[in-house]
Amino acid sequence: MSNEALGSEASAGSIVGRLAKFFPEATPVRIPVKLTRVASEGAPESTVIEFGTPREVLFAATTPLEFADTLRVQNSDGSLDAEASVVAVQYHNGQTAVAARFTREVANWIVKP
Repeated sequence: MSNEALGSEASAGSIVGRLAKFFPEATPVRIPVKLTRVASEGAPESTVIEFGTPREVLFAATTPLEFADTLRVQNSDGSLDAEASVVAVQYHNGQTAVAARFTREVANWIVKP
């Protein structure tokens, strides 16, 4: 199935899927992670990365995030521990979809170019 088809299918299902339409390389994934704002001492938020590209992660968030916010993204086993900068935020019916771009290459990131 092409990424275009996946994007179209996903767009019907979730706000994150709708945001993924703007990222042609987006591939569906399900990776539970903990997000922490780097410049803030707020509590970490648990969420699931729903789409990934070689450089970005897309997920739903309840934490108020803005363009250029820097996040630390970590999975439970520590194989993913990276910083990412918010590059897109989309709001719809009280839900927030976020795209964040890694600040440097993540060697063990599962989505490869």
